[in-house]
Amino acid sequence: MKILVVGSGGREHALGWRLSQDVGAPNATPYQLFFAPGNPGMAALGQCLDIEATNIFALSLFAEKEKIDLVVVGPEAPLAAGLADALQAKGIAVFGPVQAGAQVEASKAFAKTLMMEARVPTAAYQQFKNPLEAIEALDKFSLPYVIKEDGLAAGKGVTVTESKATAVAALKHAAAKGASVVVEDFLVGGEVSVLAMCDGTRAIPMLPARDYKRAYDCNQGPNTGGMGSIAPVPNLPCTFLKQVQEQVLAPMMRAFRARGIDYRGVLYAGLMVQDNGDINVVEFNARFGDPETQVVLPLLNENLASILLAAAQGDLSGWENTGFAWKTQHAVSVVIASEGYPDSPRKGDGMTFPSAISSDSLLFHAGTRLMPNQTVVTDGGRVLNAVGLGDTLEEACNKAYGVANSVAFNGAWYRRDIGAVETPMVV
Repeated sequence: MKILVVGSGGREHALGWRLSQDVGAPNATPYQLFFAPGNPGMAALGQCLDIEATNIFALSLFAEKEKIDLVVVGPEAPLAAGLADALQAKGIAVFGPVQAGAQVEASKAFAKTLMMEARVPTAAYQQFKNPLEAIEALDKFSLPYVIKEDGLAAGKGVTVTESKATAVAALKHAAAKGASVVVEDFLVGGEVSVLAMCDGTRAIPMLPARDYKRAYDCNQGPNTGGMGSIAPVPNLPCTFLKQVQEQVLAPMMRAFRARGIDYRGVLYAGLMVQDNGDINVVEFNARFGDPETQVVLPLLNENLASILLAAAQGDLSGWENTGFAWKTQHAVSVVIASEGYPDSPRKGDGMTFPSAISSDSLLFHAGTRLMPNQTVVTDGGRVLNAVGLGDTLEEACNKAYGVANSVAFNGAWYRRDIGAVETPMVV
């Protein structure tokens, strides 16, 4: 079986690694893996191609000529550009929604409209095609102000602030880019990410995870693409996923079908859970979360390729009644970032890695590049993901930070409190 994973970050490295762990021939990777474009970490798992993730023509041509059995799309940009549509037109199985479905992430306004149609709980909002018009409307919204640019922003297009001056600056910045905005009420609670596998009809949730978006300890600083994650999320009631299924996932799948959208891939629901158990959708993404994927997939006790292919072929019925099987462990991911992230990350710094790490620890490449002299250098803001597994959250944290501490490059930094303090949410 030939599988092409599209993307070059930590999420895609985690996907490739997990596929390499699927049950297959003894002591052998059961699939032939390709990555486009991949990174130095993925090169150890399969063949990296000199094809950018957004080069739809080249990706479609390669998949057709190589007779790829399954394409797994990691990032949002190629989905929003129609990669799944192009592959489906050639009869190639692809895990990732078509362009119309990817609008649930590519357009905040589309997502809000669809939620209203589906009666999915979410914050009250107002859309402004001209962001400057939103300045006068700010006083109608409760503090803090929540401003979302209407478009793909790699998880960084949201401003949450109690300062009106900062809010105005964000609106002017959006106006200068020609982007419309959504301004919405601030939601209070604990953040939980639920990634659901969808086959066009069904949406089957995976293990809940938590992403730490703020750059600095104690949830301070600007929003980033994510500085770490944990799974499972402590203190959620046993009925939580049933609630998410009934109030969020099933209504959204009905709304997609009502619009003629055959949604196959991941539907990522970023949720805010209140102390009384009520949930609201903060955002939807049309792909695996990053860095949530890095903690969810190591805990999956199933054959991942079988799930991905079944979703791509429109039939997840084998898991409809049972859900997916999970290990009883905890997982923690710590993002190691480069100097200047998230605004102006520095690139090109040499790196040193541990000679070996334990079997319950992982290191995923997220923003790295292999030089002609075979040295690995930094090539992005989020450079590496240090992952630890343990029987308790504390043990998983210790393992993750043990890996993080063993990596070095100039300007490396990371949050020191991922998973350290988890207050009760819903009991």
